[in-house]
Amino acid sequence: MADDFELDTDDMKRRMDGAMTNLRTEFGSLRTGRASASMLEPVMVDAYGAPTPINQVGTVNVPESRMVTVNVWDKGLVGKVEKAIRESGLGINPQLNGTIIMLPIPELNEERRRDLTKVAGQYAEHARVSIRNIRRDGMDRIKKADGLAEDEAKMWESEVQEMTDSYIKKIDQALEDKQAEIMQV
Repeated sequence: MADDFELDTDDMKRRMDGAMTNLRTEFGSLRTGRASASMLEPVMVDAYGAPTPINQVGTVNVPESRMVTVNVWDKGLVGKVEKAIRESGLGINPQLNGTIIMLPIPELNEERRRDLTKVAGQYAEHARVSIRNIRRDGMDRIKKADGLAEDEAKMWESEVQEMTDSYIKKIDQALEDKQAEIMQV
C-alpha cells in the first residue's frame, strides 16, 4: 500500500542532470570569439554512409586563441568535413591545407553578441522546460499513488519542488555566466 511508496528521486536527479549536461553542451557550441574544440561537437560528417561526430574522423586542435584546426585522417573525407563545417551554421569559413582544415574564428561584433545571448536564453528555456516536465512526472506519480497519506504526499511534493527549484537556479546561473562570457569583449 502507501507504506511502501517510494518516489525514485535518484532517477529524477539523473534526468535533471542530463538536462544540465545537454545545456552545457549547447552552451559549448556557442561561439564567444575564442577558439574552442567543443564548438565543433554538434557538427556531424556524412562519413562511410552514417552521420559521424567530427572528432571521430579527425583530430580537433586549438593551436592559438583564434584558430581551430581539424586534421582529417582519411583524405577522402576532407571535402565532406569541410562541407559539414560550412553547413553547420557556426558562421566559420574553413580553409583547406592538405588534410588539415583551418578554422579562423572571426571577432564578434556587438549585434552578433546580442544574438548569441538570445540563443543562449532559448537553450536555457528548453532546459527549464525539461526540468519542469520531469517535475510534472514526479508529481503525477505522487498523485497516482494509492492510499498515500496527505501529509506524506505533501512531503514528497515538497521534495520534488525543492529539487526542481535547485536545478532551475543552476540553469539561471549557467545562463548568466554564459551571457557574461558572450558579452565580454
